[in-house]
Amino acid sequence: MKALLLLALLAGCSVGPKYERPEMPLPAEFAAPAPAAGAEIPPDWWKLYGDARLDELVASVRTRNADLRIAAAQVEEAEAVLRQARAAVFPEITGSFTRTRSRVGTLTAPPPVASAPLERNDARLVVSTSYELDFWGRVQGAGAAAQAGLTGAQLTREVVTLTLGGLTAQTYFGLRSLDAQIEVLTRSIELRQESLAIAEARAQAGLASELDVHQARGALADALVQRRDAGRNRALLERQLGQLSGTLDLKLAGGDLFTLPVPPTPPAGLPSSLLERRPDIRAAEQTMVAANAQIGIARAARFPAVSLTASAGGQSAAVEDIVRSGVWSLGLGIVMPLFDAGRRAAVEDQTQARYRQTVASWQRSVEGAFREVSDALVNLEQASASEADLRERLDAARNALELSRIRYDSGYSPYLEVLDAQRTANDAELAFVRNRQARLAFSVDLMKALGGGWSEKD
Repeated sequence: MKALLLLALLAGCSVGPKYERPEMPLPAEFAAPAPAAGAEIPPDWWKLYGDARLDELVASVRTRNADLRIAAAQVEEAEAVLRQARAAVFPEITGSFTRTRSRVGTLTAPPPVASAPLERNDARLVVSTSYELDFWGRVQGAGAAAQAGLTGAQLTREVVTLTLGGLTAQTYFGLRSLDAQIEVLTRSIELRQESLAIAEARAQAGLASELDVHQARGALADALVQRRDAGRNRALLERQLGQLSGTLDLKLAGGDLFTLPVPPTPPAGLPSSLLERRPDIRAAEQTMVAANAQIGIARAARFPAVSLTASAGGQSAAVEDIVRSGVWSLGLGIVMPLFDAGRRAAVEDQTQARYRQTVASWQRSVEGAFREVSDALVNLEQASASEADLRERLDAARNALELSRIRYDSGYSPYLEVLDAQRTANDAELAFVRNRQARLAFSVDLMKALGGGWSEKD
């Protein structure tokens, strides 16, 4: 009895290493633009763009996307693994019942007792249990690894949700950018059709050569090709949004890109500790936790395993007498490795090497996250600063185009100046549209890089 009490006191003594988060030196702050008033971003950051259609798409993605359904099923699997690991803490109880009838041979040595019947009945009812005392923390380590696996699966689902939300928003912005580009190209086509008509009229009147007519037709054809390509790319993005949202027959009407506001930038001195909120960073740490627990499991295999067994039941020739004929047993078993040629030590070395790999992966994730935030801040700041310059370039190009047309109609300049002005104005219009798309896309990059929004309390 004292031995059993001592075993119970020793149970739960883990031989595995205690998990401690590794050090990751990072700059204290990100280089951020000037503070913006009310620069807090809520978790449902996509609603800041004020577009009801975008809100509907993101909501559909979060409920119907196949990748999210896979991630949800992986969480359910991890929950089942955790329940299985926790069940190992309790003894397993099994019950069995057997009913047999047998005949003894008459020619056996020694021969059967004459008074005993040759045919015999046997009924057994047994309840048995076995329990391994977790001296060295093997079962505890398996539970810790399963818990880390579940937490990691839940965080991975958050990663998938954030990634798909960002991809949906950026694809939607790309589609709206193409709507704006198609509108720009449509206006350019109208202007070039007018220029072609003027060139043909001047050529018929002998005021211009056929060269002007051919150049005008070429410029018109170029604009038509550009608009067709823009329409094709828009259709592709529409199909991509349909797949993301689980609506394969999705149809989106045209919209105005410039009605979408750019969310506020974060305040200056944004702390790098915000990276700890990122679900992928937290998931990478859970991988470390699980790998650390595996070291303890492997180390525990090198120590003796102690098991308690017990059974109780009845055995008789007649089933109705089985309860009155009680049988029972108690047992204690100890299994200890004496020689394995270093196999268990090699397994432990493997787990330690895998743990070091997870540490390096976690550090790489943190470093990559810091770079992503820094890049997004720079991209967003520069794209915002470029918008004023692009607006000035666009106004200048429009004025130059108007003056070149007036000069050509008055016979003061060749048609080549009109062509150059048309190309310049067209490029300036498209560049202005694409920069606004880039600003919106970079704002999504920043939200994703910070784990989905931020606040002054973070």
